Parts: sequence; structure tokens; C-alpha cells
Amino acid sequence: MYVWKPLSPSQPEHLALGIAFGMTDIGKVRVSNEDNFLIDCQLGLVAVADGMGGHEAGEVASSDALLSLSHYIRTLDDHANPLDFGASTFDAAAADPLGEWSAENTVTMTALHDAVEFANQRMFHLNMENQHAEGAGMGTTLTGFWQPDPSGPLFVFHVGDTRLYRLRAGRLNQLTRDQTMYQHAIELGIRHNLPGRNLLLQALGPSAVIRPELQVRNTAPGDIYMLCSDGLHGATAHDDMADILTEAGPAGLGEACSKLIDLAKQGGSRDNITVVLLHCH
Repeated sequence: MYVWKPLSPSQPEHLALGIAFGMTDIGKVRVSNEDNFLIDCQLGLVAVADGMGGHEAGEVASSDALLSLSHYIRTLDDHANPLDFGASTFDAAAADPLGEWSAENTVTMTALHDAVEFANQRMFHLNMENQHAEGAGMGTTLTGFWQPDPSGPLFVFHVGDTRLYRLRAGRLNQLTRDQTMYQHAIELGIRHNLPGRNLLLQALGPSAVIRPELQVRNTAPGDIYMLCSDGLHGATAHDDMADILTEAGPAGLGEACSKLIDLAKQGGSRDNITVVLLHCH
């Protein structure tokens, strides 16, 4: 029997970029926690995953995705290509149509794309071994950032509807786009008979092919980055989240996480709630 545990403790973590703090809560309705988060100071890697597939399966999926991702990145220097399912499928031209990435950033993005693909392929093959059809079986969202160079930018990766926000100069912006049928319908201009907000267009695990959203983000002192599962953002007003983050200094990130989780519960969240904050030096 799988026993869920958080991959990182809820305590201040010191990264090259700043101070990070994460917290996850089962919420008011669920009987298990299918969320998880990882803060790896050595790698400069911070990520959140929201698993799906029912009791235990979702818990396994979120944990396995985070561990697979960090394992791949950790072994980059040890293996020319640790992918066990073939060469990279990363299309840099499609990911950066305006050609804004430097050659060095493109190399890093290729490695990050392959790390996400590695995590997906591990889970997909496990689903196949358990005789799940394509599109079925356990799965998870995965959103986070990696800073391999302490003086360099953040490399953002995103699959699903977990989110990355940034508070800069008092303004909170959502940096990722929800990969859901609801968001797609809104972008098409549909306003009636909208699909459910939790119907994902893609997730790690159910399909052999994924297309993660990738970004390069430059940071500034005083920035606060927030990763969260939909248990938070689906039940909490944007301005209310911004108010809490605006008041959060480097020493108050744990309190801010607690306030955000309490606010989601008060807002009627029926899901697990996870939030990770990073305050930049």
C-alpha cells in the first residue's frame, strides 16, 4: 500500500535566487492528498504536481512525476542522453517562434523539455503495464521552474492546470495558461454551456505525447513567485491572493501559505490545496 508523504518539508528553503516555502493541505472534502510539491535547493528546482486517478493512483502520480523530473535533471551531467525511450523530440523553433532564446537558453530548454517527457514516459509505460488504455490510468499536472545558473533566468515548465504567478511591484500576474477545455472554450469566445473547469487537455501519464508549455523568465529583487494547485486558485479571488502576497516578506512566507490555504477553504474549495512561494533576493 502506498503511503503518501510530502516530498519537501514545510520550512524555509534557501535557494540561490531567494527563500522558498511550500505547504500542502488535504482540504475539507477529500479523503486523501493527491497533491505534492518539491523544493530542491541543490538543483534550483521548484515544482507542484496535482495527481489524478483515484485514491493512491493520484498520490503516486504526483510524487513519481516530481521525483522523475528531478532525477533526470540531476543525471544530466552523468549521461549524454538519459532518456530510455529515444532521442529528444523537442522542437525549439515551435517552442520559440520569435527566436528570442539565446543558444544557451535553447540548450537548457531542450534538457528541461526532455526531463518532463522522461517523467511522462515513465508514467505512461506504467499505465500500459497495468493494462490501461491510451488516455486512461493515473496522471498528474506538473508546473514549476528551474534555475540551473544562480545568476541566470528561470526556466518555466507547465502541463495541466496548476499555475505559476508572479507578484512584481504590487501587481500579481498569472504566467501560465490553464490547459483545460474550459480555458480553450473561453479563448474561442464561447460564453454558454461551458465545459467543466477541471477537464484537462493534457496531463502527464495518460498519453505517450505531451507538449509542455515552456518559458524563460528574468527575475528581479522583490519578486514573489507562487506555484499552486487548482484547489487554491479555483476557489480564491485573484485580488485576495495578491493582497496576501503583497504583505509577505521573506520571513513571512509560511504565514502567507497558511493564509492562502485558509482563504481557499473559506471560499469553498473541495480539492487538495497546495501553494509554494519564492521570495527573490
